[in-house]
Parts: sequence; C-alpha cells; structure tokens
Amino acid sequence: MRITSRRARRLLPLALLALWLGIGGAFGPFAGRLGEVATNDQAAFLPRSAESTEVVAEQRAFRQGETLPVIVVWTAGPDTPLSGRRDAAGRALAATADVPGVTGRPSPALLSADGKALQGVVQVRPDLGKRLPDTLGRIKDAAARVPGTTVRLAGPAATQADLSDAFSGIDGLLLGVALATVLVILLLVYRSVLLPLVVILGAVFALGLACAVVYALARHGVVRVDGQVQGILSILVIGAATDYALLLTARYREELTARDDRFAAAGAALRRSWGPITASAATVALGLLALLISDLTNNRALGPVGAVGIACAVLSALTFLPAALVLLGRAAYWPALRHRPGTRDRRDADGIWQRVARLVDRAPRRVWALALAGLLACAAFAPTLASKGIPLEETFVNDAPSVAAQRTLGRHFPGGAGNPAVVIADAGHLKDVLAAARRTEGVASAAGVTKTGRPGGTALVADGRTRIDVTLRDAADSDAAQRTVARLRTAVHAVPGAHALVGGYTAQRYDTLRTAERDRALIVPVVLGIILVILTVLLRSLLTPLLLVATVALNFAATLGVSALVFPHVFGFGGTDPSVPLYGFVFLVALGVDYNIFLMSRVREESLRHGVREGVLRGLVSTGGVITAAGVVLAATFAALGVIPLAFLAQIAFIVAFGVLLDTLVVRSLLVPALVRDIGAPAWWPGRLSRERRAR
Repeated sequence: MRITSRRARRLLPLALLALWLGIGGAFGPFAGRLGEVATNDQAAFLPRSAESTEVVAEQRAFRQGETLPVIVVWTAGPDTPLSGRRDAAGRALAATADVPGVTGRPSPALLSADGKALQGVVQVRPDLGKRLPDTLGRIKDAAARVPGTTVRLAGPAATQADLSDAFSGIDGLLLGVALATVLVILLLVYRSVLLPLVVILGAVFALGLACAVVYALARHGVVRVDGQVQGILSILVIGAATDYALLLTARYREELTARDDRFAAAGAALRRSWGPITASAATVALGLLALLISDLTNNRALGPVGAVGIACAVLSALTFLPAALVLLGRAAYWPALRHRPGTRDRRDADGIWQRVARLVDRAPRRVWALALAGLLACAAFAPTLASKGIPLEETFVNDAPSVAAQRTLGRHFPGGAGNPAVVIADAGHLKDVLAAARRTEGVASAAGVTKTGRPGGTALVADGRTRIDVTLRDAADSDAAQRTVARLRTAVHAVPGAHALVGGYTAQRYDTLRTAERDRALIVPVVLGIILVILTVLLRSLLTPLLLVATVALNFAATLGVSALVFPHVFGFGGTDPSVPLYGFVFLVALGVDYNIFLMSRVREESLRHGVREGVLRGLVSTGGVITAAGVVLAATFAALGVIPLAFLAQIAFIVAFGVLLDTLVVRSLLVPALVRDIGAPAWWPGRLSRERRAR
C-alpha cells in the first residue's frame, strides 16, 4: 500500500506537468491570434443606453453607418493661394472613386475662408481591416496630383488606421517586454537559474489558455475584444500568475528548510498557500466582473475577459507550479538554497524586514501616523484630476499622421469640420429642426444630408427619418463643443413631433463622460463590498477587513492625487480618459488587497501560534520580501503597457504601477502592520484572536 501511495505521489506531478505541456502546445498560439477577433471600431464600445448610440443605430437606415469618412486636406505655402487649385482638387477627389475600398461618391472640394486650405471627404468601407492602410495610401496618392500642395488625411478612417498601427505590436512587443522584465526581476529575487524559468513558463501557459478561452468567446459574440482589452489581458495574466507563484515558491522554500521530504514540503506549502491565493484571485476576478454592471461597453468587455485571465493564472499557479516544484525539489533554488533542513537562513537573522518589524514594534503609533499623513497629503490632490477625456491630439503618445492632419484642418476650417454632430429627426419637421440647430450658440452651420452629398439636393429619407449634419465652431474634442452639443440637444428636443436625436463624435464623448461618472458611483461601492465579504470570510474578523479596505481605498486616492500632478506637469497630458479612474480603482483596490491578504493571512496564522503582537512581527518578516518582490513584478508588468503609444494605456500603466509600489512599500509594509500592532487583539474582533487579551 505504501509503494502504491509513493507511486501515486510521483505520477500525479508528472500527469499535471504533461497536461500543462499539452495545454501550452495546443493553446499557446492563441496568444498571438486575439487580433483576429479584435475590433478597434470605437462605435462598438459606446454606452448602451446613450442617445448617441441610438443615432448610430438609426444611421444604418441611411447606409451612413456602413462607411468611414476620410477627410483629405490640402495646404500650400503662405504665399500660394489655393482658389485656383479647387478644380484640380475636385478632379483628384473624383479619381479616388476607383480606389479599392472606396464607396459612394466623394464630396466636392471646399475652400477654407482664409483661402489657404482645401478639403474633401471620401467614404471607405469599414470592413477593410488590414487593407485600410493600403486604401488610404492610394487615396493620398490620388490627392497628391494637385500641384504645389501638401496632402494630409484626417477623419475617423485615418484615426482607425493609426490605432491599428499602434496596436500592431501588441502581440509580440508587449508580451516580449513584459516577459523579459519579469524574468530579470525573478533572477534578482530568486538568485537561482531554474525557478525563474519555471515561473515564466507557468505564466505563459496560463496566458495561452486564457487567450484560447477569450478567442472562443469573442468568436461567438459573447465578449468584445479591442486592442486595449487585449493588452491588459496579457499584462494581467503574467502579473497575477507571477505574484501567485512568488507566494507559493516562498512558502515551499520555507518548508524545504524545515524538512528533507520534498513531497511533504510541497503539500504543506500548498495547504498553507492555496487559501490566500484563491482569496486574492477571487477578489480580483469578482472586482473585474463588477464591471458588467457598467453601461460602457468597453468596461463590460474587460470584466469577463479579465476574470478569465485571473482564473487561468490561479489554475496554473496551483497545479503546474507545485508539480514542477515537486519534481525539481531543492534543485529549483540552486545555487541560492544551500543550508540544510532544520537550519535558518542567516540572511533572515538581521535583514531589512527584521529592522522594519522592530521599528513597527517600537513605535507603532508614530509609524502609522506618519504613513497616514503622507497618504492624505497625496490624496488631497485627487479631486484635481481632470477625467473629461483625452483631446484627439493627445490620443497617441507620439504625433500620429491623423492627429497632425486634424490639427491642420482645425486651423483653416471651423473647429468641428470633419466631425459634425449628427441629428436624426422625422422628415416632416426637417425645416424646423434645421432652424433650431442653426440658432444654437456654438453651431457654425447645419444642413440636411442629400442623396448626392452636395448642397441643395433631395434630402435622404429612410423610414420617415432624415439626417442633418451640424458643424460646430469649436474643435470636436473640446469642452466647448460638448457644451454646444448639450445646447443642441435641448434645442432640437424642443421641436414638437420631430423626435430628434443628436449623435456624432462630440456627442459620443459627452455621453461617455456622463456614463463613466454614473458607473464610478455605482461600481466603486460594489467592488468595496465584494472585497469586504471575502476578507471577512478569510480572516474571520470584521474590524481588520474594514481597516484593510479603508487603507487600500486611501492608497487609490493618494495615487490619483499624484497622477493629477504628474500627468499635466511631467507627461503633458491635457486630460484623462473617463475610464481611467474606474480601471485604476478596480485594478489597484483589487490587486492592493492581494498583498494585504498575503500579509494578514500569515499574521493570523502566526498569531494563533505566538500571540497577536508576535504574530504581526513574524508575519511581516516572513512575507516582507516575497510581497515586495510581487509588487515590483506587477508594477513592472503594468509599466510595460507604456510601449504601446496610446495615452489611455500610458495613464493606466502609471496609475497601476505607482499605486502598486505605494501599496507594497508604504501601506502593506508600514501602515497596516503598525495599525494592527497598535490596536492589538481588538483588531481581530469578533474572532477568537480578539479574546486573547481577556484570556490572559
């Protein structure tokens, strides 16, 4: 019977290892195939119940929603008038009709009021995908036939092409940077040869499995994936899988120093680690799933995709990694682990975490008061963070061609030229709606869309509805334009019987901002409630979970405060995407609680053996190094998002990376241990540890 048991102990790790090797071989390629089911069409990620989303649906009846406009802009030198080149520009626009991918009749060439620029609009099919850059290149070549001019392409099609170019390296470049960064950090942390490679391999297996599941879900229309969600998934899985691996391997190392049986050491490490790891994973996964109650479709997309990634990360950490550790034994830590079982590592005798623990024990009130004061000072700037959207010219970290073209367009034409507000109304009230729109402050012009696309033609009518394009005086991405859209809605809604709706680029930004504000007010308390329940169950206490939730929320506020100072004054961002604060909250609070879970579960374990005071100190010393390493790894992986030249991802990268480091080095290392040490046994009320003082 003992021989059979021994054989089973050896066969189980081998079977698990073989299973994961099969998963890696079968599903690994899916990490590079998510782009096949991803869309960067921003109309697919609008608020579900917003007025601008209704307009997109109604535009399809006019076949307007099935095209992407390209705005061709011609400019010349300051001494070169363009009035004489208008006919040549018109012929060049007409020639674009023969370009593959162009649909409909191009607009006539329009001369700017200052006579220094010409513009025209060409419609292309939205399903071109990877062929879009080639189509735009041919349009630009045709437009370049106007002598003595410089040609630029602006508009949604040009922006989409630049977005696709920005995400083109997301499969290879982002993953390579993240894995290389994690490998370097693990080599420094473990000071061993094999273990970092094993941890990286487990993270890659988890990512392959997650991408395969997400690919299947996206292919069947269950979830939507864009470049942003794709990038965050890769970073989240690698960071989470590495964090869980660090906790488990640190515990396994402890067990190996106490016993010589690697099977028993792996079993003990797994028994004592699976609770904190699964609680941490559940916190992050449920926090992400809370995004499903958002009305913003891109938030709803990230929720289940992120939860799938976390589930795959924890599955790999609790199956593949223990199997590999059992088979490798002490060799996994070579050459760092040299002392024999039953002896202590001399590095633990007077290391940095011993000194931190003595500081917390000697002056806990002073430690938590100073840490709290610093966090509150940073949090005081949080209300100044402007999350009203990123201006179009700052969407890309580098100056993209479409941004430069839009800037040129704005210098010579009304600010909203090329991005009109779209009004859909009953055809019988066309004149009244036009009059109301033209009277609105901030509107430059308004005209019904005709069958020919030229002024004065017959208005397009579909199902009794007609479309009006309203050009705004201010840039379409400005706050002034959003205020004009609000006034325009009030004006056209007041036309009796017109049932008018206002959409378009500016209206979409306005609706997204309003929806993001509502989502934050709804999702933040839900996520905090989820975290509080999980902590209460794990720690069997009520006061300590309340304390932990309050500290991670304060850490988030302090991070936003620092971001409010850094974004405009260091990075030069004029605004923040409306989704950034919510994404930052979900990642920081959920992931920040991870480290507190790792710390406090160990503190509780040690307190049950040695008493509350000694338990705090022992827990801090035991977990200090591994949690700090985990925080550095997670911060570095999220910082890798900065290689994608988009302001949204750069902002997310900074908030999560800085917030994780702040949480790891200040909140978890100083604030929480000092508070629990100062409060003592009552911190564990109403659990059994809270009765320690009365028992004594």
